[in-house]
Amino acid sequence: MAWVYLVIGGILEVGWALGLDYSDGFTKIEVVIPTVILFILSFFCFAKTLKTLPVSTAYAVFTGLGAFGTALIGMALLGDPVSLPKVIIVVLLITCIIGLKLVKDEPPDTRTGGEI
Repeated sequence: MAWVYLVIGGILEVGWALGLDYSDGFTKIEVVIPTVILFILSFFCFAKTLKTLPVSTAYAVFTGLGAFGTALIGMALLGDPVSLPKVIIVVLLITCIIGLKLVKDEPPDTRTGGEI
């Protein structure tokens, strides 16, 4: 369930990141209010994941999903510049995020006194 919360939090991060852009420096209250709500909800979801996942993995995935989603929406829908190097880097970013999900976060075996 932690990974579900983490993905939801990352998606909500995209929403508040875009909201910051549209808020015009926090001057448009009709954008600021939903942006702050998305911010609170995204960090709530992130905090829920920390009960299960290590902060290093969770934070990397959380911010990575936010960066990936924001870059994707910016390039696909908002007219942000698109270039081959930028696309390669964004694909590499999501590949690394998936890699973090696949890595087992198991503590060292303390029964034998050794490290794995």
